Amino acid sequence: MDDNATCHRTLAVQDCLDSEGIQRLVWPARSPVLNPIENVWDALGRQVSGRNYPPTNKNTLIRALTEEWDKLPQQLLDNVVQSMVRHVECCITLHGHIPY
Repeated sequence: MDDNATCHRTLAVQDCLDSEGIQRLVWPARSPVLNPIENVWDALGRQVSGRNYPPTNKNTLIRALTEEWDKLPQQLLDNVVQSMVRHVECCITLHGHIPY
């Protein structure tokens, strides 16, 4: 997904896309509305940072993320997926200008 982030706009990325015949789509910059995983990452991050013993290295971070992922309510994930139709329709209707 190209959200107009600086790292997605380098000459190397453009050359790679051109060489593969990939055309960029117009996409609102840094749009969490069209980045549903950001809502999940936020919930996961809050759970990990709220632990009694926060991770102190890569291994404990991996373990904490895995444990907290398993605890995320299925309803949260379902809501994120189901909200996409509404968010995409809104984006199309408003030509990318999504009110927050």
